[in-house]
Amino acid sequence: MLKVTFGVANSLDNYIAREDGAVDWILGGEEANSAMTELWKNIDAVVIGRKTYEPVLKSGTPFPTYLGVKNYVLSRTLKESPDKNVKIIREDAAEFIRTLKTEEGKGIFVMGGGLLAKPLFEANLIDELRVSIHPVLLGSGIPLYHEMSHQIDLELIKCKSFKNGCVSITYRVKSRGV
Repeated sequence: MLKVTFGVANSLDNYIAREDGAVDWILGGEEANSAMTELWKNIDAVVIGRKTYEPVLKSGTPFPTYLGVKNYVLSRTLKESPDKNVKIIREDAAEFIRTLKTEEGKGIFVMGGGLLAKPLFEANLIDELRVSIHPVLLGSGIPLYHEMSHQIDLELIKCKSFKNGCVSITYRVKSRGV
């Protein structure tokens, strides 16, 4: 079974975007780019939620695709992607990830928010959680986590602070709940 890593950037008060979906507060930098480059070496499939993908489309910046990495967007409303390297998936997120986990490969990286994370955590499909905490309190916005049917226990694997004030935390999912 392939390992599924769920990755997200959030504010210190656990919002992934402003109320209007804006993510202008997310800090980049050389250290963040280096961490992502390392991540890409261990995956060959990226699954992204529609609400995370649409701002990329609107920005005019192409979605970062890498040679040998399959890119999927989960959406029941998008008809197609302007990027031929991105495939739109209309089926249930948990069912798609469950099937993808059984394929041959290195690993799966899922990017999205709490609405995507919830069914994947509840279906016990996430093996690892990577959270990039940015040094800002938004005060309101789109929350990272939503109420779940059971507790998810985590084990800290790695914690790294960056010069820009961000903290990257990686957890292994250790308990599958009841």
